[in-house]
Amino acid sequence: MPTPRSKSKSRSSRSSSRSASSRTPKKVSKAPAESPVKSTRKSGRKVKVPKYTIILPVYNEVSNLPLMIHLIHRTFLTSPNLRVKDCRVVIVEDNSPDGTREMAKELQVSYGVDFIVVHERPGKMGLGSAYLDALEYVGGEYTVLMDADLSHHPKFIPDMIRVMREGGHDVVTGTRYRDGGGVSGWDLRRKVMSKGANFLANTLLSPGVSDLTGSFRLYRTEVLREIFPKIVSKGYVFQMEVMVRVVDAGYSVGEVGITFVDRIYGESKLGAGEVWGFLKGVAWLWLTTPE
Repeated sequence: MPTPRSKSKSRSSRSSSRSASSRTPKKVSKAPAESPVKSTRKSGRKVKVPKYTIILPVYNEVSNLPLMIHLIHRTFLTSPNLRVKDCRVVIVEDNSPDGTREMAKELQVSYGVDFIVVHERPGKMGLGSAYLDALEYVGGEYTVLMDADLSHHPKFIPDMIRVMREGGHDVVTGTRYRDGGGVSGWDLRRKVMSKGANFLANTLLSPGVSDLTGSFRLYRTEVLREIFPKIVSKGYVFQMEVMVRVVDAGYSVGEVGITFVDRIYGESKLGAGEVWGFLKGVAWLWLTTPE
């Protein structure tokens, strides 16, 4: 981990100078309009790399995955200026005991190997490593990270793409806390915990992003490739560290209001261990993030 830095400076002054929307955006090279032609790893056949890649880390999502894939496919099929052939879904499967891997393979057969890639892993290896492994299959200009449990609806992807293009942003993050965003299915305790976590993180870290703990994001792929290998946090803190490092690197961040829907099938993976890990992660980021 990086050596902790002195905290003698005021975080309030840092907040006013480090707003993601006000900083001079770091320029990244634009990908060509036409996706490059590459060969697939296994077959060797030539295929055009899709412009958009959606990464879905999954564990015990056998009931949710079919509907999520259907919604992604329908979004690219029916949205103006989007085409199914421009999208690839990379499913990173961590050897779920509920049959998620088998379901992913069935979906790959149904939708085609150009639309779905299944990356199999021997067990639960962490969210960050899942994204890093998935980058092996990413060649297009844009990459979407989202949950596979139906908490994130793909219908917001076109708005995220629009905001990125119109605003010239490098990252667009979905937010529950502004621009019409919200949550559905949470009890009062969960809402208080989420808002409290975001308030604490934003007060200490001042990234200028309203939903620092959210995980529904659109990135320019070049940004992912630069930032992700530098991230050391695990679990839920991973997404928070990514956004802090993105802003510190000078990249431009936009926001789109989304509705977060609590999972219908399966159990939430948020427990006491994750809460304690979040608190430790915020403290560590506060100590190691430059003024």
